Amino acid sequence: MADLLGRAGGMGEIADVQGPYESAPFGNELVELAKTDDSIVGLSADMSKYSDIVPFMKAYPERYFNAGVAEQSAVMMAAGLAKVGKTAFCATYAAFLSRRALDFIAIACAHSKANVKIMAGSPGLVNPYGATHQSLEDLVVMRSVPDLTVIDPCDAVELRHAVRAAAATPGTFYIRNLRGKVPVVFEEDGFEFAVGKARLVREGTDVAVISTGFMTERAMKAADAARAQGVSAAVLHVPTIKPLDVEAIAGIAASVERVIVVENGLRSGGLGTAVTETVHDSGIAVPVTRIGLHDRFHPCGSQGYNEHRFGLDQEAVTNAVLTGVWNYA
Repeated sequence: MADLLGRAGGMGEIADVQGPYESAPFGNELVELAKTDDSIVGLSADMSKYSDIVPFMKAYPERYFNAGVAEQSAVMMAAGLAKVGKTAFCATYAAFLSRRALDFIAIACAHSKANVKIMAGSPGLVNPYGATHQSLEDLVVMRSVPDLTVIDPCDAVELRHAVRAAAATPGTFYIRNLRGKVPVVFEEDGFEFAVGKARLVREGTDVAVISTGFMTERAMKAADAARAQGVSAAVLHVPTIKPLDVEAIAGIAASVERVIVVENGLRSGGLGTAVTETVHDSGIAVPVTRIGLHDRFHPCGSQGYNEHRFGLDQEAVTNAVLTGVWNYA
C-alpha cells in the first residue's frame, strides 16, 4: 500500500522523484539571468519558499517583492513594474493564479502585452491538499487568453531553458513551474528550446503519444515498454500549449494508426482538445485517446494515490499505449 500511495511531496513538490534531479531550477536560473540583466525582478504572494524563488530573493533582496496572501495584487504589481521597464517574474501556486488572479493576468498583463512572466507552481494533481490547491483547469483557462504564451516544461533542463526564453521574449508568459527536486529527463548538451515548437523524443510508426509537462517522461517510458512488445510508439513532446505547433502535431498524427494525448490536467479543453481540433481541422482520420482528468473536483491525497486512482500513473499510460484502452471515471 505504501508503494501505491507514495509520499505527498513537500507543498507542491513532485513526489517520489527517481533518478537525477535539480533543486529549485527556476530560482537558480533566475539568479543567473539577473546577474547580467538589471531589469529582472521577482514577486510572490507569500509563497517564496514554495515557488522556489528563494535563491533570487536571497541574491537580490532589493529586487524582490512579496505581496502577501494577495495573488491579484502580486500580478498587478508585476504589471506595474513591467510598465516602467522591468521584466517581472511572478511566482505562486497555479490554482490561485488561474482562479483568483485571472482578470489581472488577462487584462493588466496579456491585453497590455506587459513583460510579465507568471510562474505557476503545483500544477495538476501534484498538490496533496485537494481541490482548493490542485490546478486541474489552468491550461484550459490560460489557453483561452489572447496574447498569452503558455508553457508546460517536462523537466528541470527544459524549465531553465523556458525561463531563459521568457526573459528574452517580450510579452506575457504563463509557465507551469516545477519546484523542489525536479527530475532531469533531457540532456543539457545540445538541448534546444524554442517557443511554439514541439520535440520528437521517440520515433514510431504504430501509435503517436503526444504529451506535455512531466507526463512526457511517462510517455517515453511507455513507448520503450511498448517497443519491447512489438508496438512502435512515437512520442511528441509539446511544451508550448500556446502558440501550438500545429504542423508537428498534424504531421505525426497523419503518420500513425492512432493517437494518444497525455497531460496532467483536464482532458477536455487542454492539450487533448487542442490535438483533437488540430487533427479534425487537418482532415486526418485517426482515433484520438485523451488521457487526463475528468470534470470533477479531486480529493486530498498523495500524488501517487491520486494518479493511480484517476489513471495518470505509469501503468495506466503504458497500458493505453499498448492497447489503446483508457477507462477511468
